[in-house]
Amino acid sequence: MDEHRRNFLKTTGMTAIGMMLSGRSYGKDEQIIGHNTHRYKVVPGWGILDAGKNPVNDCHELVEDSKGRIILLTNETKNNVLIYDKSGKLLEAWGTTYPGAHGLTIGGEESDQFLLIADNNRHQIIKTDLKGRELMKIEYPKETGVYDSPNQFVPTETAINPANGDIYVADGYGANYIIQYDSKGKYIRHFGGRGDSLTEQFDCCHGVLVDTRNAKNPTLLVTDRRRNCLKRFTLDGKYLATIALPGSYICRPRLHGDHIFGAVFRSTSDAYPDSGYFQVLDKNDKVVSTPGGSAPEYVNGQLQEQRKDRSFAAFLHPHDVYVDSDENVYVAQWASKKTYPIKLQRV
Repeated sequence: MDEHRRNFLKTTGMTAIGMMLSGRSYGKDEQIIGHNTHRYKVVPGWGILDAGKNPVNDCHELVEDSKGRIILLTNETKNNVLIYDKSGKLLEAWGTTYPGAHGLTIGGEESDQFLLIADNNRHQIIKTDLKGRELMKIEYPKETGVYDSPNQFVPTETAINPANGDIYVADGYGANYIIQYDSKGKYIRHFGGRGDSLTEQFDCCHGVLVDTRNAKNPTLLVTDRRRNCLKRFTLDGKYLATIALPGSYICRPRLHGDHIFGAVFRSTSDAYPDSGYFQVLDKNDKVVSTPGGSAPEYVNGQLQEQRKDRSFAAFLHPHDVYVDSDENVYVAQWASKKTYPIKLQRV
């Protein structure tokens, strides 16, 4: 950061700084975004920090711990992990060794909670405690027989089965397999892979989720991002169904109550820059709200192609969305001028 920018940051207030740095537009006071039951307004200035002390690069993903703290993962190695309270105050910062920090999942309970960091530069999944102490590493999955070297494994996401602790790894930027491990990191199976099949295979399996809404029959939801859809599988990797999301490069499915939330980093309908939004799907896999994007429209049961709502400038390239217990939404963004997360209040 040059000296002129430093002086500007010192003399403007943090809220004004946040607006300037993030490209957020608050010209329309308390602008409401979203549709139907899921509508939101921006909480101005939330989480904006001194970029000289606690910078971010790509803000990739967010989770919440049992204390209600919001944990952000960024690939800025001055502080890969930033931990906020819900008011946006920084509580802790740690991590200097995760240059490809991309996926963040939280597991365990209370004092035994842990994080899984998918680092696509280190070609590893790293398990840490909430203070950053490394507990376990999952290396490239040579047990599968389909990887010749670590650099072919470029993981983007993990998911944990709460019933038994099994870990599912999405190799979204690599060979595009979903690899299943037990809670100790022992290989169980793999499925998928990059290919032309519109059912079992992927073209960027960027995110993965254990969908527990049907407690007796949980399933896996996997992003097939370049094909603008989510795919549903059994927990042992058998293809079940596709949820088409035309126009939307969705990053990661997130479960909250009866709904699935997903950040869309770009729309195929718009020019590439700054064309993101997020989607909310109901228990029937129907999009009911697209904050920052066009209203969901179904014709003969088929979702019509969605695109960016250009009247809302705060979203550039959303990469993850997290919903807290108060129904507030936090949005982390990739390639978005090194901006901090955006908090949205449900209205």
